[in-house]
Amino acid sequence: MFFPEARVRVYLYGRAVDTRRSYDGLYAIVRATFAGDPTGGNLYVFVNRRGSQMKVLRGGPENLNTAMSGDCAL
Repeated sequence: MFFPEARVRVYLYGRAVDTRRSYDGLYAIVRATFAGDPTGGNLYVFVNRRGSQMKVLRGGPENLNTAMSGDCAL
């Protein structure tokens, strides 16, 4: 299951992002923009310039995970 916690917040980044960014690049955006802790269990959603792909960063106390979706209809 992707949502093991009882309460998860989803944050959508308002600018286009190069979806080739690694964990570290997305982590830096979260720290700078949302002033949040990426390892807190929340979801951070990033969309590419064309709006055709999105990448989700989810962090736990021990690791960071990303999931990518192509051909998304926004």
